[in-house]
Order: sequence, then C-alpha cells, then structure tokens
Amino acid sequence: MKIHSSSTPRTLLSALAAAAGLAVALLSAIASAQSADTVRIRGTLVRVDANTLVVQDRTGEVVSLARPADLSVSEVYPIKLSDIRRGSFIGTAAMPQADGTQKALEVVVFPEAARGTGEGHRPWDLLPESTMTNATVADLGAAPKSVRGGQQLHLTYKGGEKTVVVPPDVPVVTFRPGTDALLVPGARVLVNAQEKNGTPTALRVTAGRNGFAPPM
Repeated sequence: MKIHSSSTPRTLLSALAAAAGLAVALLSAIASAQSADTVRIRGTLVRVDANTLVVQDRTGEVVSLARPADLSVSEVYPIKLSDIRRGSFIGTAAMPQADGTQKALEVVVFPEAARGTGEGHRPWDLLPESTMTNATVADLGAAPKSVRGGQQLHLTYKGGEKTVVVPPDVPVVTFRPGTDALLVPGARVLVNAQEKNGTPTALRVTAGRNGFAPPM
C-alpha cells in the first residue's frame, strides 16, 4: 500500500524559508534605516576585523564602528530599467521638481518577499532636499521628450501618489542576503549605524561587489 505523505516537499520548504529570511532581512533594514537615531554612512570600507568596521565616508572622514556578532549584510546589484514593471514595488530616492513630479536619483526594485516594506513618502538624506518614495508602480510609460530614453512612473502608496521620472542613466538595483565575504577593504557600502552604550555601532551593511556602490 502506498503511503501519501502530507508533509511539504523539502524543495518547497527551502524556498519558503529563503523567502521568509529575505523578508525579515529587508524589513530589518528598513526599520533600522528609518529609526530616528539611526544614521546612514555611505562610503568605502578601509579596514575590517572581527570587532570593527572602518569606513571612509563621502566627505573623506574616517569613521570607526563596532561590529556586532549579529551584523546583517545585504548585497546590492544592478538590474535594467526595463526590470521596472507595472505592479513592481520599488523605492526611489528623488528630487522634487517645479511641476510637482519627482526626478529619480536611483531606483530599488524590491524582491516580492519584501513588498510593502517602508511604504510611503518621506525626506531622504542622499542629497539636500531629496525624498524617498516606497510604492507600487501603478502605471508606467515613456518619459517626457526632455528625458529621452527614460521612464515615467505613476506610483501609489497608502494615502498618496507620486509621478516619478527616471532618466536612462539612473542606477536601478535590487538586493539579496549577503555574507561577510562582501566586507573587504575597498568595498563600497551603505552602513546603518547607531550609538549603543556610547559606542558608534554598525547595525546593517549594504554592500556592492567588485566596486559597485549602493546608490541609495
């Protein structure tokens, strides 16, 4: 007699576990990035050891951060402008324009497991007066003729909507869980950090591979 198991196949369990892990990691990243006392340090790793990350930031200042044992690492990598599709959930740092639209500085296409993460529109610190919008692409089409080759996105989020113009040369990226192998001198990073017990401490590192810089 053949016995039919009611257990979920291992391959499906592995896929579900990976998706759940990715969602938790991404939600953790957004939560730490949006905390009032969290700072974002963009720059290049100078030195790394078991207890410390040393980063040279965009201004040239060298910052030493404690490295906790549970430091979370994500890898950011480039994708194509055409990978932004109707229904995609994205995050975009942008500059407000005189006509009420936003001009994208970068676009992150979130993995499906992280849909809804950080939804909304808020100030951002990439450039003075820049904003961040995490929202669903309700519609998209060609950008105005003044931005030839780009896309125009109509974004919707709870309580609002924005029109974002994406120039063709703007970096479009996504990300996935990373490993400590990304944390090498010369790596370009975005570090979310807080002061803990009087010590500047890294909470999360988003790193690029082979010199690729996180654009957000």
